[in-house]
Amino acid sequence: MQNFRLSRRWVASSRRWQSSTTYNRPPLTDTNRTEATLKRFWKTVSVGKRDDSYTVMLDDRPLRTPSGNVLVLPPGKALVANLIAVEWESQETVIKHHALPMTSLVSRAIDSMADKSTRAEVRQALLQYLDTDTICFYEDYPPQLVELQARHWDPILAWARSTFNIELQAFNSVLFGSQPNETKSKMDHVLSSLNHWEMAAMERATYATKSFLIGLALVQKHLSVEQASLAAQVEVASQIQRWGEVEDTHDVDFHDIRRQLGSAACLLSSVTMHETRTSP
Repeated sequence: MQNFRLSRRWVASSRRWQSSTTYNRPPLTDTNRTEATLKRFWKTVSVGKRDDSYTVMLDDRPLRTPSGNVLVLPPGKALVANLIAVEWESQETVIKHHALPMTSLVSRAIDSMADKSTRAEVRQALLQYLDTDTICFYEDYPPQLVELQARHWDPILAWARSTFNIELQAFNSVLFGSQPNETKSKMDHVLSSLNHWEMAAMERATYATKSFLIGLALVQKHLSVEQASLAAQVEVASQIQRWGEVEDTHDVDFHDIRRQLGSAACLLSSVTMHETRTSP
């Protein structure tokens, strides 16, 4: 049953990814150039100013998103600008795209989430996760898993129910799980109230955890990155307790989900320039 659940979620995620992928040739920007060459072509990285906003400069040229938009961050996103600059400064001879999570997330917010129609499509895709939400499907064995589910999932469900006045069903089988339409309608209203930065963070957190509710709790700052990561990895943690850690598998997953959720949490932060530095 567990394998069926994971397979079903993987297929659903794959279809959502395919439906949101475009095959038009993108403009030539620095971010696209890195994918083509996989080599560092810049010497210096810095954070620049555009009026009250921030940009990241590669050799005195503003960094652009894959769609060709200048990567501009509002006054409260000084920390995000510095994190992006650090990502690019940390790239050495060969580009590691997995080490650019902040850049890719901000680009997603600028290129896609600022568009109302795209945000509507993303909103509907995210709502589908309510019916297959990881933390709504409980197992009754082994005891380690049961304990971890109660510790990490029960508080999130209780928070969501009380905060948004919604009904959330918990299931023990993926075959018959579906949340009430009224719950979905209320959650759609919540998503509609998010700005494009919050929507980008919500999308990443939901896809990374396979949980709408964990993603929402992170975006609403009810959960820390560590708490969200632990909730998303309950089944893995149970396996490690029983059988031990698999090197180069469990540890890689451990760091990857924290990198994804960390970038989402940082995007939501608001820090003024005097509270952070202006260059990596």
